Amino acid sequence: MADIFREIDEEVRRDKAAALWKKYGNVFIALAVVAVAAVAGWQFWQARERQAAQAVGAKLEAALKSSRDGEGAQAETMLTELAASGPAGYRQIARFRLAAEIGKRDPAAAVAAFDALANDATLAPLYRDLAWLRSGMLRTDLSPYAEVKTVLEPLATPQGVWRHSAREFLGIAALKADMFEEAGRWFDAIVTDPQSPQVLRQRTDLYLALVRGGPVATKN
Repeated sequence: MADIFREIDEEVRRDKAAALWKKYGNVFIALAVVAVAAVAGWQFWQARERQAAQAVGAKLEAALKSSRDGEGAQAETMLTELAASGPAGYRQIARFRLAAEIGKRDPAAAVAAFDALANDATLAPLYRDLAWLRSGMLRTDLSPYAEVKTVLEPLATPQGVWRHSAREFLGIAALKADMFEEAGRWFDAIVTDPQSPQVLRQRTDLYLALVRGGPVATKN
């Protein structure tokens, strides 16, 4: 008897399944087609994105190679194109690299380019501060110490990510201005910071020797 009832139950299930398929079979097929198409579309989009990223990456690498090979004009042209039309991450990299490339021929123009990056509210604070750092570094050869200090001192705080480089260039700018006490203050901040890189500490020993030497008297 149990076998008979089991067979009847299976027959009922098959009949129900057949009825459901007859009624909704086209819907099931359509849903399957849509699902397959969605997966295929997603995979196609990912492939296109990878190809596009690879192409942009290759263009950036070509620009950097041109820079290394001394072909500054060509590097600037490629970086300008990437800065204008590349994906967001590449645009940011290209803008920084372009400003650095400009600095090789026109430091004052590079300062303006880095200042533009530093004032770009769409950039993360970390990168805006990096732009200020690069601007301040260039200013050490172009501007009075007071201007360099205005740009770099906010980066030289004990928690500043870029504090090591900011302190070094503040000290260099002060040295260039014969402000030896001020220079010593910045170099001492490097020495007393336990997180200062070792190579920077070694350079700072040389700077401090210059500070202790004071102004060099010249004979007429």
